[in-house]
Amino acid sequence: MGESPIHDIFVIGGGINGCGIARDAVGRGFSVFLAEMGDLAGGTSSGSTKLIHGGLRYLEFYEFRLVREALMEREVLWKNAPHIIWPMRFVLPYFSGGQRPAWMLRLGLFLYDHIGGRKLLPATRTLDMRRDPAGKPLKPIFSKAFEYSDGWVNDARLVALNARDAADRGATIRTRTRVVGARRDGDNWAITLEDLRSRRTEEVKARLLVNAAGPWVDHVLAEVVGQNAHNVRLVQGSHIVVRKKFDDPRAYFFQNKDGRIIFAIPYEEDFTLIGTTDRDYDADPHDVKISDAEIDYLCAAASEYFADPVRREDIVWSYSAVRPLYDDGASKAQEATRDYVLKADGGGATAPLVSAFGGKITTYRRLSESMLEKIEGFLGKRGKPWTATAPLPGGDFPATGFKAEVGTLQADFPFLEARLAHRLVRLYGTRARTLLGTARSYADLGRDFGGDLYEAEVRYLVEHEWAQTVEDVLWRRTKRGLHLSREQVAALEDFMRELDKGQSAAAE
Repeated sequence: MGESPIHDIFVIGGGINGCGIARDAVGRGFSVFLAEMGDLAGGTSSGSTKLIHGGLRYLEFYEFRLVREALMEREVLWKNAPHIIWPMRFVLPYFSGGQRPAWMLRLGLFLYDHIGGRKLLPATRTLDMRRDPAGKPLKPIFSKAFEYSDGWVNDARLVALNARDAADRGATIRTRTRVVGARRDGDNWAITLEDLRSRRTEEVKARLLVNAAGPWVDHVLAEVVGQNAHNVRLVQGSHIVVRKKFDDPRAYFFQNKDGRIIFAIPYEEDFTLIGTTDRDYDADPHDVKISDAEIDYLCAAASEYFADPVRREDIVWSYSAVRPLYDDGASKAQEATRDYVLKADGGGATAPLVSAFGGKITTYRRLSESMLEKIEGFLGKRGKPWTATAPLPGGDFPATGFKAEVGTLQADFPFLEARLAHRLVRLYGTRARTLLGTARSYADLGRDFGGDLYEAEVRYLVEHEWAQTVEDVLWRRTKRGLHLSREQVAALEDFMRELDKGQSAAAE
């Protein structure tokens, strides 16, 4: 056996930043190996508020560079992935004596409209809430509101599609693979990996190491690399999902009495997503879950606005994640910067290491480009920046062409009902055709596990998107977990176990 190849770049972490960096790097001609200890987007990247947004509230903390960069990215990302990203209008109700005066909101929204190169998204307007349908679900004290544009993203799918594209371009992507050690071996890194399913270990060599481990970035520096590290401030953000509170396609931006804000967003057709909280977190990020205090906070904050209060018994699901913010010494969790910081060491005869701290899902592509500048400083230039105009897998149709794409899919597969066709294009875009293959009827899609989740879709996710468990399929790739009973989940679990056995036998 010959010696294993030396990769240019080894990336630790399969969240949005790790997968974005891997995709950008391999597309420029670098050889890339990425390892993720759990599932893709298994941590912070599937626990966001699911917005592609400038961050209106960050203007209060004078984060102008971050807000401008994020605003510019909204339309770039929408064009790259019009299946999983789309524009959304946000309604910001206002009443006299509220947390922020009307002039401040107007000024903030004027900046929001004009500093980010907005082209396709409509501008801010003022609403009369006594006449506009947006006022209907709210208490009658709100007579006025501002409506502005931002974007929605299926966050976990954004990660999976970046990984898929990176792999299609030649990157090695390994999930359920823990980096247990990394040492400098001359001008290279020797990285020890453990496959968490088989418990086998192997060593991989790379010229440069990228630490994009999210909440575990300091842990990697301390436990894997052996450096003292305290760079991140862990902030917990939790969300609740309730039965649909309103029929309007617009979302709401609510200002709370404590100065914080929450969103209420149409979610998965039948639900409303409410969040987020902001509180410091000092336990293991693996163990994060919503607290009773956070549930009470979100219910109370939303009930200040909705005429029909949000109660604990309305909650059908909740999720919680830890955001790894760069520790800038801010006194409150909600004031800590959402900007990203890249730190490098090594170079010359010492193998280089670059760590990514902080960041937000909206600016992941720009963070990746900044990371590539650092990498090229060590390894030399390869290809040019390219991701601004390259669609993600399934996103090769016009930004405003979603409805037409659904219509085309239904024309090609006439047995598909409108709701399922819409869902498949929302998740897979043009790659829905790969999933459907030669199917000419529902029977051809195999077993229906409930919630319109067919065997063909599960097989596709296992074969093309690294899904290995029921949670991967139901809560990260599809959100069908909101629609399946306990018995249906158990049946899917049995099916995936048999599928895994068959794959393992075939591989041996």
